[in-house]
Amino acid sequence: MDKIRLYLTESYNELMHKVTWPTWPNLTSSTVVVLIASLLIALVVFVMDTISTQGTHMIYGI
Repeated sequence: MDKIRLYLTESYNELMHKVTWPTWPNLTSSTVVVLIASLLIALVVFVMDTISTQGTHMIYGI
C-alpha cells in the first residue's frame, strides 16, 4: 500500500511542479498545424486512391 501511495504522491508532485504545460496560444497554434497536416495527408491519400482506381479500371476494362 505504501508503494501505491508513494507512486501517487510522486506523480502528483511531478504533474504540478515539474511539467511545463503549454500556453493557450501555443496550444491553439499547434492544433491548427496538426489539422492542416492531417487534411493535406488525407487529400494526398484520396488523390492516390482515385488515380489507382482509375488505372485499375483502365487496365481491366471494368
